[in-house]
Amino acid sequence: MRSLYALLAVVGFIVPNILVFRESVETGNILLWLNPAATLGGMFGNRIAAAFVTDLLCVVLVALVWIVIESKRLNMKNSWIYIVLTLLFGLAGPLPLFLYQREKALGK
Repeated sequence: MRSLYALLAVVGFIVPNILVFRESVETGNILLWLNPAATLGGMFGNRIAAAFVTDLLCVVLVALVWIVIESKRLNMKNSWIYIVLTLLFGLAGPLPLFLYQREKALGK
């Protein structure tokens, strides 16, 4: 499973961030953080986008809470890194990266 998680982490960091990179270059809205109004306007531009974003934000919140709790349960250090990576790059890369590290911790 660790190999699969590692592959999914690489894909999760690269694929969504191709679009983020393009947006950053074209608009100067680096990592979608420098112009929050434009980012929120795009995220909630219509009801369909808002429905997907709201669902995703709920999933991100649940995942981050689980990551912190699971890290403490397994005595994994530096769980804050996954929070920072998620805020910078989204959940698609950090979640499988955490799962990779979790598998390593479970194997000990």
